[in-house]
Amino acid sequence: MVATGDHNQIEYRTVVLPAGGLSAAVADDAVVRVNNLPTPDSAVFRGRDEALAALETLPAAGAGVVAQSVRGLGGVGKSTLVLHHARRFLAAGGGPVWWVDAESASKVMSGLAGLATALNPVHAGLPLEDAAQWTVVWLQGRSGWLLVLDNAEDPADLDPYLGCLTTGQVVITTRRDLPWRDLGTPLRLDTLTPEAAVDVLREITGSTDATGLASLADELGYLPLALQQAGAYLAQTRTSPGDYLAQLQQNPGGVLAAAAPGDPQQRTIAQLWSVTLSAVKTANPLAVELLHILAYCAPDPLPRAVLDVTPELRPAVDHALGVLAAYSMITLTETTVTVHRLVQTVIRATTPLTTPKPPPRGIRRLLPRRTPPPLPHPSSTTLALLRAAIPSGSLDDIHTWPAWQTLLPHVQAVVSHDEVVNSRSDLTFVLAESASYLRAQGQAAQALTLDERALAIAEAALGPNHPTTAASLNNLASTLNDLGRYADALPLAERALAIGEATLGPHHPTTAIRLGNLATTFRALGRHADALLLAERALAIGEATLGPHHPTTAIRLGNLATTFGHLGRHADALPLEERALAITETTLGPHHPTTAKILGNLATTFGHLGRHADALPLAERALAITETTLGPHHPTTAMSLGNLATTLGHLGRHADALPLAERALAITETTLGPHHPTTTKILGNLTALRRLLARNESDDASG
Repeated sequence: MVATGDHNQIEYRTVVLPAGGLSAAVADDAVVRVNNLPTPDSAVFRGRDEALAALETLPAAGAGVVAQSVRGLGGVGKSTLVLHHARRFLAAGGGPVWWVDAESASKVMSGLAGLATALNPVHAGLPLEDAAQWTVVWLQGRSGWLLVLDNAEDPADLDPYLGCLTTGQVVITTRRDLPWRDLGTPLRLDTLTPEAAVDVLREITGSTDATGLASLADELGYLPLALQQAGAYLAQTRTSPGDYLAQLQQNPGGVLAAAAPGDPQQRTIAQLWSVTLSAVKTANPLAVELLHILAYCAPDPLPRAVLDVTPELRPAVDHALGVLAAYSMITLTETTVTVHRLVQTVIRATTPLTTPKPPPRGIRRLLPRRTPPPLPHPSSTTLALLRAAIPSGSLDDIHTWPAWQTLLPHVQAVVSHDEVVNSRSDLTFVLAESASYLRAQGQAAQALTLDERALAIAEAALGPNHPTTAASLNNLASTLNDLGRYADALPLAERALAIGEATLGPHHPTTAIRLGNLATTFRALGRHADALLLAERALAIGEATLGPHHPTTAIRLGNLATTFGHLGRHADALPLEERALAITETTLGPHHPTTAKILGNLATTFGHLGRHADALPLAERALAITETTLGPHHPTTAMSLGNLATTLGHLGRHADALPLAERALAITETTLGPHHPTTTKILGNLTALRRLLARNESDDASG
């Protein structure tokens, strides 16, 4: 028998997944024109006619279409070339046309998931892996589409998808000249010819100084990105090519330290950004400070609202962003701002780890009012702004999920830097919140490192017995429980409870959370009598502090009922689960994932009581809700599949049960691993079911 499971509770925010119908059905005529193409770096596009023609000869329909790669040095214009091709493709009637940042496996998955959300917004509630797989299946069933995988770094990141994406056009850009599988002959992009480079500068600047433009183009190594940025600077400041060239030669600055040794093109790009930053600082000091803040975000679109801490500052922020856009240092849309990863690298390389003075007045005004200045490093400002932008409320509201999906890469980027050393409160909170979101997505393995880091910071900064340390202990224990590492979770959960009782008191609601989580660990370790005492106490505290009809009270009722079930007291468990179901249906709604869990547990109890016919509709309803709200590949969906298979087996419907049990095993092996206790349990049930079916077939043959 596969139990639906307990309800671990994460502090900082209650971890409950969103309810609501998620439909994968999308009408073709409603989405075929969907695209997310970025704004071109420059309206000037010269010297790439032959390469563009080569891309336009690629097939975009029919089975077995081979992906095409465009390779070359960073900044050589690979993305610009493919963007022009994509816009022509779209103008010719193709679609959808979707742009994916392929720098890492997680970004590829996120980008594909973004297309699923664009095709149907309800997919924002799916785990990223499920949404990405939905996109792959959707594309493979159609032709005439174009998928751009931009700046791919590792062939292994694309391997899970390339073999499936063979009915449309896939174009990959990469700086890596590696033996990529499943790709045709690569299109290698070199720097522009001297004539084309001068044409780019002339058209951007309007300058007639042919000699000066030629010298500048040569110094820039004919690299398109450098040419575009230099042209933007000349056009904005009305500086002559000769003066600009002199600045490049006289002021390479510390940015050379970030350049690849022996790569003159990369060095000239670094020089260019140093000069451009000096000009931006003169024009608008706030713009430079914003760029330092943005350097610690991900190279993904950041909602501009993150920088709009107060309405009165919006005009100043908008003006500063406009200056950065005018110098081609950022890509700016009405709603987002994006900084190229090379710009970010150079900016971070020239930012001192500490500064002797507080941030400029403009930046202090940007910070949330509760954040005390001074903050000695831009990364801390970035972290504070992202903390303020994290959606308020609990994760059971599906409307917060798109915002989380957008913010998560930026949060992960800023917390990855060692420079974030002086804002412990913000860092601990952001780590915990992000881990909670990942856990809610069924991604406990990804949440683990964040929880571990949050605990290490809390213990070092606040001491081993601080309430925040206890909260981090509790969160890490809950994540370990999800991973099936119950023995590792036990001392953490016990310690969290002890600190909470000492600092908050034995009857505090937080104490009840920790009692319930420790009871979960005891149950998993087979210590059911110990779990019973804690579960009863947690319920008593919850009813006294939150009331008998609160959804958290329903969770405590369900957990106590689960403990009774492990003790074989199924008749005692039944009224608790029936009461819990009534509460969740009333407070959370009939289609909420928590309602589904309680339905599953109630079905299991009915099964133990021999009431298999009563259990069947509950198990079927639990599976339907779980698949709709959490997705078809979530670990909880696997549990619901296992419960329904068990119920069908008790009713003699073994053939109907078999595919459900097989699917449950496939999900748990993928999401939890082959050695997780839940995987082992589902495998045991499946093995028994197969033996029974084989015996029945043998009996039928004998008869």
